[in-house]
Amino acid sequence: MCAVSYLNTVPLVWGLLHNTTRDPAQRDTFDLRFAVPSACADQLASGEADIGIVPLIETARQKLDYFPTCGIASHGPVRSILLVSKVPYREIKTLATDSGSRTSVMLARIILAEKFGCEPRVVSHPPDLAAMLGLADAALLIGDAALRVDPAALPFESLDLGEQWTDLTGLPMVFAVWAGRPEFIREPFGDALAASCRYGLARIEDIVREEAPRRGMPETLVRDYLTRNIQFEFSTPHQTAIDTYLDRAAALERTMVTGMSL
Repeated sequence: MCAVSYLNTVPLVWGLLHNTTRDPAQRDTFDLRFAVPSACADQLASGEADIGIVPLIETARQKLDYFPTCGIASHGPVRSILLVSKVPYREIKTLATDSGSRTSVMLARIILAEKFGCEPRVVSHPPDLAAMLGLADAALLIGDAALRVDPAALPFESLDLGEQWTDLTGLPMVFAVWAGRPEFIREPFGDALAASCRYGLARIEDIVREEAPRRGMPETLVRDYLTRNIQFEFSTPHQTAIDTYLDRAAALERTMVTGMSL
């Protein structure tokens, strides 16, 4: 099993890592390892992992099934998906994107196309804002790299893409889900993952105390992020959001292919 190494995944796996009262059979079910989102997706594609927290876009690209109960989402500002631009948004021609991201890259493309009428060329780059903006008109930071940037202190304009998506659709934005090949999306795995999430959400203060110093972040930032920005448990609007995002992503891909063929 592969889990994302960012802060926003910690509550999801807290029970798997720390709940010693769980049924030993469940504790021994998962061999948990950590990687950036794109690497988790690659491990599922190669068969190295059976289940993983993967970028939502990969469920369509790899034809994966997913557990509908929990994952990583937002409804409004997400804080950890940040598009920074040194030119007006409508004039963005090149976009440097965090090499660990896939769903957020497509989200940036959707937002820029639908709200600002531009379709920039995307260049993958490690998450270094200065280097990214030296290479391109705008940069996309995700996860912990975005959390370490204070948008208000930047000399550039920035967009919170969770907020932009909700403004555009009125829906939550689902970034990642527990997904895998169909034969592994079954019980008792789903129940164990949902229980791990509930265990973590009941112990947010423990997570804050451990993760803030480990990641070099203020406790207030970690607490606000995990309690105000990120949603972990899914309901009907999240399923609608998943379908809406995948439909819009597919439509944008078709538009790009059609444009290239003209």
